[in-house]
Amino acid sequence: MKKTKFLLAAMLFVAVQMVGQTPILGDWITVDDASGEQKSVVRIYQAENGKYYGTIVELFEENPTAAVCQACTGEDHNQPIVGLTIIRDMQLKDGELRGGKVLDPDNGKFYYAKVYLKDGKLILRGSLDKAGLLGRSQTWLPK
Repeated sequence: MKKTKFLLAAMLFVAVQMVGQTPILGDWITVDDASGEQKSVVRIYQAENGKYYGTIVELFEENPTAAVCQACTGEDHNQPIVGLTIIRDMQLKDGELRGGKVLDPDNGKFYYAKVYLKDGKLILRGSLDKAGLLGRSQTWLPK
């Protein structure tokens, strides 16, 4: 009887923990919206401050360790692409990540961002305006 109670308590604990997580978390294969080429793997995670971030953990190119963000400014200038945090300060609201910014390592610019799931794929919308009218979207694949 004690084993059954322990098993039920453990299952309840796991279920409660899973409810608080979003399926957006995890590793995603980025796909260039212009060429359709797979570029990298980005890990989306929730930090201790409660906000969500995305860091490049893998590059699909010949010499990924040599790639640096030359176009970036500030602390990101000439930093390795692998390990670069490109999604920053997002907040979860209604199943979407909003309110933060996304860095495009190709041009070193930050854009307003929105991240959500559609048909099991991740959609990242980067835009010049907070409303998301002037921008572009990328569809990322689950890893």
